Amino acid sequence: EVQLVESGGGSVQAGGSLRLSCAASGFTYSSNYMSWFHQAPGKERERVAGIHTEGGSTHYADSVKGRFTISQDNAKNTVYLQMNSLKPEDTGMYYCAAVTWVGDTWPEIDDYFYWGQGTQVTVSS
Repeated sequence: EVQLVESGGGSVQAGGSLRLSCAASGFTYSSNYMSWFHQAPGKERERVAGIHTEGGSTHYADSVKGRFTISQDNAKNTVYLQMNSLKPEDTGMYYCAAVTWVGDTWPEIDDYFYWGQGTQVTVSS
């Protein structure tokens, strides 16, 4: 059974930090593109950061560049999202997603085949 299990969400004040984790199981971790998506209340889900599991190339949305860092531990089949300098607009659900992918482009939301259930992040001002 394929599983993407997110953890690490919580409530912080603006300027604070959180680290999200996404543990993958049930599929071949290599040759996949893993991304984090953010869905603010009442808004569409948007990708914020992504990493290719083979090679480690990364992509970031402009809104999080310099504040968020995506990384992985291949031995644990786990992807992380370090979120620093959090802002109230970062509030929402964060989802992990995966797709088998070749190349250097950042897959669009409709490309992803596997999704986690999400973890809530709340940033208060």
